[in-house]
Amino acid sequence: MAQIEPIATLVANLAKLPGIGRKTAQRLAYHILSMPQDEVRQLAEAVWQAKKRTHACAVCGNYTDSDACDICRDATRDTAVICVVRDPRDVAAMERTHEYHGLYHVLGGTISPVDGIGPEQLRVRELMARLTSVGEVILATNPDIEGEATAAYLARLIKPMGIKVTRIAHGMPVGGDLEYTDEVTIARAMQGRREL
Repeated sequence: MAQIEPIATLVANLAKLPGIGRKTAQRLAYHILSMPQDEVRQLAEAVWQAKKRTHACAVCGNYTDSDACDICRDATRDTAVICVVRDPRDVAAMERTHEYHGLYHVLGGTISPVDGIGPEQLRVRELMARLTSVGEVILATNPDIEGEATAAYLARLIKPMGIKVTRIAHGMPVGGDLEYTDEVTIARAMQGRREL
């Protein structure tokens, strides 16, 4: 059955979202069409306002709707530690743990020569400018090729400054099975083991 143009356009646009395949996009489109008109308008307005009012924090690069984000403005945060992440989603993930109480620096991506992204396309200069009174930099980029290359590059830049540079541990997920875990993850888990 062919879809009418407005539905097909809605499905095509929803399918552009990460993690949304064509079937899920179609299900969402039909759900939206079944919603009351005022709720659809509220949804559309919420999307538009979030896009229009959200921008990068002038200090760390996290999402905010003011000059500096809530984390950068929080006087209780440990200003001697900066955790470097790829994007604002990583800040949100770290904050959900309630284990980290320092500051962040969002790079805006990772080094990827294949995609033409080098250090000059990232917020590396801004990071280096923030390191005047920092005792530790935690590199929390993803454990993929680009994340590892970015962490290694940053470590080479920062270590000569006499600042402690650490890397988040990588290894077995809680509830994971060894037999289904890839070799690299198992090797990292072995390297990062600790005494009990």
